[in-house]
Amino acid sequence: MLGAFANAFRTPDLRRKLLFVLGIIVIFRAGSQIPAPGVNVANVQTCIEAAQSGSNASLYSLVNLFSGGALLQLTVFALGIMPYITASIILQLLVVVIPRLEALKNEGQAGQTKITQYTRYLTLGLALLQATGIVALARSGGLLSCDSSLLHDDGMRTFLVMVITMTAGTAVIMWLGELITERGIGNGMSILIFTQVVATFPSAMWQVQKAQGWWTFGIVLLIGLVLIAAVIFIEQAQRRIPVQYARRMVGRKMFGGSSTYIPLKVNQAGIIPVIFASSLLYLPAMAVQFNQTSDSAWVAWISKYFVRGDHPLYMIAYFALIVFFTYFYVSITFNPKEVADNMKKYGGFIPGIRAGKPTEDYLSYVLSRITLPGAGYLGLIALVPLIALVLIQANQNFPFGGTSILIMVGVALDTVKQIESQLQQRNYEGFLR
Repeated sequence: MLGAFANAFRTPDLRRKLLFVLGIIVIFRAGSQIPAPGVNVANVQTCIEAAQSGSNASLYSLVNLFSGGALLQLTVFALGIMPYITASIILQLLVVVIPRLEALKNEGQAGQTKITQYTRYLTLGLALLQATGIVALARSGGLLSCDSSLLHDDGMRTFLVMVITMTAGTAVIMWLGELITERGIGNGMSILIFTQVVATFPSAMWQVQKAQGWWTFGIVLLIGLVLIAAVIFIEQAQRRIPVQYARRMVGRKMFGGSSTYIPLKVNQAGIIPVIFASSLLYLPAMAVQFNQTSDSAWVAWISKYFVRGDHPLYMIAYFALIVFFTYFYVSITFNPKEVADNMKKYGGFIPGIRAGKPTEDYLSYVLSRITLPGAGYLGLIALVPLIALVLIQANQNFPFGGTSILIMVGVALDTVKQIESQLQQRNYEGFLR
C-alpha cells in the first residue's frame, strides 16, 4: 500500500490532484478555526469545557460533528456541510413527489445540472435559517447554557454580520467541494465531511483517556478496530443478481449476448437513515430546551426519556426509526419496476425469471430481504455510542460508532477505490493486492 502511494505521487497528473485536494482541506480546516466577527473566543472556550458533560451540548452534536467542532466555537465555517446535506436529501425526496423534478432527473446531465442548481439555492436558504437560529441562541445564552456572554456585542449589527458571515461560509464550503470533485480525486462534499469528522476524532479519544484512564482507552481502541473491520465487511457486501442479455440483430450488426449482474448492497441506504432518525429525535429535546421554565408533565417526561440518550426507551425508539427510514429511503431510491422495464427494453432477463412483472416482483422480494440485515446493522452501529454512554460513562462524543465511523469508513473506501482505478489506468498496481 505504501508502494502504491509512492507510485501515485510519482505520476504528475495524479500528484497534482492529490496535492490540490490536500490544499483545499488545509483551507477548509483554517476556516473552521477562524471565529466569526463579534465572538468572545475566551468565553466560548470556557463555556464549551463546562458544557461537555451536560446534555444541552448534545442537542447539536450531529451538526457539530459535520462541522468538525466549529459549530459550538462559532467560527466562519460553523455550519459546516450540514445545510448542503439537508438540501440534497430534501431534493432527493422531492424528485419522487414532484413530477417536474422527476422529469428533470430523466433528462440526463442537463436535468441533473438544474437539480444541482436548485440544491445550491436551497442550501443557502437553509444556511440562512440555521445561522439565524444559532446566532440567536448565542445571544440569549441558550447555545451552551452558559452565564458568560458568547458575543462582545449583543446589538443587531453584530447579529446580522455573524449571520451573513456563516451563510457565506457555507457557500464557500460548497464551492470548495465542487472544486475537489472537478479538479481533484473523489467526491468533494464527501471528502469535506470526512475531514470534519476525522478532525474531532483525536480530541474525542483523548477525552476518553482523561476521563477513564489508559486501560479504558485501550479497550475503546480495540473495540473501534473491530467495529471498523465489521463496517468494512458490511459496506462491501452485496447480493449480485445475474442478468443475461439476449442476442439481437440491429441492421447488419449483432448486439447483446453478454452477461452482467445487478449489485444490491446490504447497506443500500448508506448513512441517510441515521441522519433522519437523529434529526427527528432532536425535535423533542429542542422543544424541552425552549420550554425550560415550564413545569408541565410532558416536559419532565421528555427530559427523563428523550434528552440524554442513555434510557432504554430512547434506544428502542432510535433503533426503530433507523429501521423505518432504511426501508423508506431504499423504497424511494431503488425502483424495481423501472429496473425491470429497462431490462426488458434492452433484451435483458434474470435466468429462471420471466421478464416484466415477475422480474419486478423478484427484485422487490430480494430487496426487502436484504434490507433487513442492512437496517439492523445501521441500528446497531448507531447504538454503539449510546451503549458506551451507559457502560463506561463516556460522553456523547464517543469516537467509534454512529455517524462518525460510517462516514470515515465509507468515504475512505470510496476514495481509495478511485485512486486505485487511476493507478490501474497507468499500469500500476492498486492498493488492494
